[in-house]
Amino acid sequence: MGDKVFNVLFLCTGNTARSILAEALLRHVAKGRFNAYSAGSKPKGSVNPLALKVLKAMDVSTDGLSSKGWEAFAGPDAPVMDFVFTVCDSVAGETCPLWPGQPLTAHWGIEDPAMVVGTDLEKEAAFVTAARYLAHRINAFANLPMSSLDKISLKTKLTEIGRGEGASGPRMGAA
Repeated sequence: MGDKVFNVLFLCTGNTARSILAEALLRHVAKGRFNAYSAGSKPKGSVNPLALKVLKAMDVSTDGLSSKGWEAFAGPDAPVMDFVFTVCDSVAGETCPLWPGQPLTAHWGIEDPAMVVGTDLEKEAAFVTAARYLAHRINAFANLPMSSLDKISLKTKLTEIGRGEGASGPRMGAA
């Protein structure tokens, strides 16, 4: 797994907040080692404005981010994924498409910041918190010694990362 560029897909139901945050954050730290993508099982068709606001405040590019369905990554012309991470509990329980190439999967669920009810400041704070939890996981993932880990050890590390601070719902090991 030495100099390979890895394709990573983040999945959520609506593909408006958590998976979008994760895609942008991995692109930000990728350093040419990862291609990041996101999709949803039932995409809402637009990115949550608070996700974009928080990313911009973190000086993370929002170029090219869009809400799309996971079928965009299941067809024959789609990039073959090396890793697929679910970031919401509901999509982790759904039957996902069969991904070409049998990517490693893990559940990295966190609470949905878009579901927070309150003031604008409270809603924005929820997005900041979600971005922080995802950034910690993505940094841990991006710093894994990919070339020195066998598939079983790597799968174990990915599951451990998903159990980090802010983990929501059932502690599942696979998407």
